[in-house]
Amino acid sequence: MFRPSRWHSLVGAVFGLAAVLLPLSAAAQERLSLDQGWRFTKGEPAGSGVGLDYDVRPAVTTSADGKAADARPDAAEQVSAAGRQILKPFILPSGNAFLRDPARAHLRPHGNPGGTHPYVQPGFDDSGWQKVTLPHDWAIAGPFLETGPYGGMGRLPSWGIGWYRRTLDIAPGDAGKSIFLDVDGAMSYAAVWVNGTLVGGWPYGYNSWRLNLTPYVRPGANQLAIRLDNPPESARWYPGGGLYRNVWLTKAAPVHVGHWGVVVATPQVSPERATVQVTRTIDNDRGPTTTVEIATQIYALDAAGKRIGKPVATIARTPLTIEEHGSGTLTGTATIANPRLWGPPPTQTPHRYVAVTTVSRGGKLLDRDETPFGIRTLAFDPDRGLIVNGEHIPFRGVNNHHDLGALGAAFNVRAAERQLEILREMGTNAIRMSHNPPDPQLLELTDRMGLLVIDEVFDSWERKKTPLDFHLIFPDWHEQDLRAMLRRDRNHPSIVLWSVGNEVGEQYTGEEGAAIGRKLVQIVREEDPTRLTMTAMNYAKADMPLPGVVDTITLNYQGHGIRSRPSEYPAFRKRFPDKVIFHTESASALSSRGEFQFPVPGTISGPVRPGVGGDPKTRQVSAYELFASDFGASPDRVFAFDDQNPFNGGEFVWSGFDYLGEPTPYYDARSSYSGIIDLAGFPKDRFWLYQARWRPELKFAHILPHWTWPGREGEVTPVHVFTSADEAELFVNGKSQGKRTRAPYEYRFRWDYVTYEPGEVRVVTWKNGKEWATASVRTAGIPARLQLEPDRATIAGDGRDLSFVTARVLDKDGGIAPRASNKLRFTVEGPGEIVATDNGDPTSFVPFPSPDRPAFNGLALAIVRAKPGARGPIRVRVEGDGLAPAVVEIRSLARR
Repeated sequence: MFRPSRWHSLVGAVFGLAAVLLPLSAAAQERLSLDQGWRFTKGEPAGSGVGLDYDVRPAVTTSADGKAADARPDAAEQVSAAGRQILKPFILPSGNAFLRDPARAHLRPHGNPGGTHPYVQPGFDDSGWQKVTLPHDWAIAGPFLETGPYGGMGRLPSWGIGWYRRTLDIAPGDAGKSIFLDVDGAMSYAAVWVNGTLVGGWPYGYNSWRLNLTPYVRPGANQLAIRLDNPPESARWYPGGGLYRNVWLTKAAPVHVGHWGVVVATPQVSPERATVQVTRTIDNDRGPTTTVEIATQIYALDAAGKRIGKPVATIARTPLTIEEHGSGTLTGTATIANPRLWGPPPTQTPHRYVAVTTVSRGGKLLDRDETPFGIRTLAFDPDRGLIVNGEHIPFRGVNNHHDLGALGAAFNVRAAERQLEILREMGTNAIRMSHNPPDPQLLELTDRMGLLVIDEVFDSWERKKTPLDFHLIFPDWHEQDLRAMLRRDRNHPSIVLWSVGNEVGEQYTGEEGAAIGRKLVQIVREEDPTRLTMTAMNYAKADMPLPGVVDTITLNYQGHGIRSRPSEYPAFRKRFPDKVIFHTESASALSSRGEFQFPVPGTISGPVRPGVGGDPKTRQVSAYELFASDFGASPDRVFAFDDQNPFNGGEFVWSGFDYLGEPTPYYDARSSYSGIIDLAGFPKDRFWLYQARWRPELKFAHILPHWTWPGREGEVTPVHVFTSADEAELFVNGKSQGKRTRAPYEYRFRWDYVTYEPGEVRVVTWKNGKEWATASVRTAGIPARLQLEPDRATIAGDGRDLSFVTARVLDKDGGIAPRASNKLRFTVEGPGEIVATDNGDPTSFVPFPSPDRPAFNGLALAIVRAKPGARGPIRVRVEGDGLAPAVVEIRSLARR
C-alpha cells in the first residue's frame, strides 16, 4: 500500500537526443560533422605559448598518486594571477548563456591573446603534424609510464598542451546565417581561435559546449585552431586528452530554435492519456524585432528511433514576438491518447516519441527541430525506492567511468553499446555516470535500451582531491557547468536523478559546505523540477547539514565496509524518514580475472593483504571474489545488508567495468581491479554472482576456480558455486563432496576443504525441490591451438563500427587453457585494421595499438574496424608459438 503523502513523486519530462541527423527540410539547422580533416601536435613552439594559460595554477610539490580513494579532500590553495596575462577573462564570457543573473555576465576585455601565435595563423604550414580523425585521445597509444607516480591516471601521458587545426569551408550561400561550433567534449581547458582571433573556450573537460563563430568566419576557407591544456595531477583516474568526443559545425537561420531550446514534460500521465508540455525557446540573433509562428507535431518512434505513421498529437501554430538580439519562449500542450510508456526491461518497454517543432514567418519555414522524448512516471517511495510507471524497480546498477578500455577516452558508439549489452546480460538495469556528464551518444543508448541513469556533474566542489583537479574552476564555473549538463540532458527518459557531486570535501565543512550544495540543488530545480537531486556521500552523517539539502540519501559504502564502522543507514532512516535511501557505491570488491590465490580464508569479506587476497610481487588480486578495498566489502556482504534492510532502494556497484587508472591496491599497475568485468570486456567470476542475484529466474550454475592446478595435487583447493538455486551437491571425479542447502544471507555455495586431483568437478543444483542446473569444469591439457570469435560477424564500413574478436587458447580437446599466457600476434587481411588489443591484465604495459599481446589466463582481445567506405571480407588471424593458428572472417558492408 503506497502512502502518497510520504512519496517524492515525479512525473517525467524526458529525453532529448543531442544531434541526431534525421531527414529535415532545407530550412532546418544544418549540423555538419567536423570529425575529419584535423592536424594535431603536442606542445608549443619555444616561447610562443607565453600568456596562453587559462589561469595561474598552484605549484605541485607532492604527487597525490596512491592517495586512498576515500581520503579526505583538502582545502584549495590560493594563488594570484596578478601581473600575468591569462586567458580566463576571455574564456569566461563563453558561459554567459548559463548565468541566470544577467548582471553577473562576463564582459570580454579588449585584446586578442594568442593572435600572433604561429599555430592560429591561416598560413601556417601544419603538413608535418599528425593527421587525426575525431574522436581522438592523444594519450591512449602510450607508451605506458612504467615508473613514477602515475598509476592513478592510468600510467598514460594524458597531460600537456595539444593543438588541433583544420579548415572550415563556409559557402557563399551561408552569408547571413548564424554559424556555431558545437563541441561534445574536449579534455581540457579548451581555447578556440578562428582566423587568428580568440573566440572563447570551456575549461571543464566533460561538458558539451557551443561557441558562436558568426562574427569570426567569412565565405570561403577559414582557419580553426583549438588549444587544449590538460594538467598533470588533475584526476584520480585516466581522463584522456584531446578532442575525445564529436565536434560539429551548426548553421542556422538568424531566427532559430535555441541551443538545447526545446524542453518536453509530461505533467499528467495515465493509461488513457498523457499531457505533453513542450516549451520552445527561439533565438533572434540578428535583425529587428520579429514575430514568428511556432508549431509542434508529435510522432511515435520505433525501436530504432524512426518515426511511425502520422502525428499522434499537435500543438497548434502560435505567434511569438522576439526582440532584436533576444530570445522568446513559448509553452504549448497536447494530449496523447493511450500513450506508450518508456520503462526499463524486462517488465517494461522503452517506447519513445519525437516532438517536431517548426519556426515560420510569413508562410516561410525558418527552422525545424526534432526532440525525441519518452513518457513515464517516476516516484520515490522511502520504504522501497524507485517506482517507474507504478512498478517498484530496485536499482541493480553499476558505476562506470568514461574510458572504453583499450580505446581510451575517445568515444565510440559500438564500444559503449557493447559495454551496456554485457552489463544488461548480467542483469544491470541502471548506470551511474561516474563522475561526470557522459558523451551525449551514451544517453541515446541508455534511452533506447531502457537503462536507468544517474547523471552526475562534479567529483569535487571547492575542496581538492588532486592538486590540479576541477576545484580550480568550480567557483567561477559551477553554475555554467551544471546548467549546461541539465539543459543538454533533461529530455532523456533514462535519467531518473541528477547528482551534483561525488564524495565532495564539503561533507566535512558543515553549514559552509551545505550552502554550496543548496545553491546547486536550487539550480537543478530551476532547470528541471521533475527530477530529484542527490550527492553521493561517503562521510556525511545524518546529523550533518549536507544530507538535508538534497532530495535523496545516497551513500557510498556506509551500509557496509568503511573500515568496519557501524552502518549509518539506521541513523539516516530515522532522521530522514521521507527520503529514499540507497547505495550510490557498493562493494568495491577487487579481483584479477582468472587469478586464484591460496590459501583461501573462511571469511565472506576482507581487505586485500599480502598473502591474503593479494600478491604484491605479481600485483594480482585473487578471483575468489571475497576481497575488497579497505573501505569496501564483498558482494555477499552487501547482499546480506540489503536483504536485512528492505527499505534500501538498491545499489550501484563499484564498478561495472575495470577502468584505466586508480589501480587500488597496486598503484604501479595501469588499471583498476574493481570491475565485475575486466578492461577487455571479459567477465570475472563475480559476474555470475551478480547474475544469480539480479536474474534469479536464469537457470545456471557457475563453478570456481578452474580445475587446472599442476603441482597442487593433494592440496586443499576450495570450490565455490554461484547460482540462484537453493541446494547444491558437488562431485570431484564422481565422488560427492557433500550436499549444501543455502542458509539465510548466504549467496554462494562453498566446499572449502576439497582436495585437488586432476579430472572433473561437477555440480548439481535444485530449486524448490526440483533440479535447477548443472555445470562442470575439467582439467585442461597443455595449450595446443587457438580459437577466434567475433562479437559480430558483420560491421559497417564507416571507419567507426567495430568488431570485438576474442582469442581463446585451447587444449587439444577444445577446452580452454585457463592459465595460458602464450604470446599471440593478430593480423588482418582485407579492408580492415586492428585498432587495439588487450587481455584484461591490469599489470600489462604492452601499448594498446600493438598487434602483439600475450594471453592472460587463456584470453586476449583484438578490436577490428573496417576502413571507411570499404566493403568485403576482413580476415582476422591469430597465431602463437606452439599453437595451431585460427582465422575468422568479418564482413564489411556499406551500412548495417
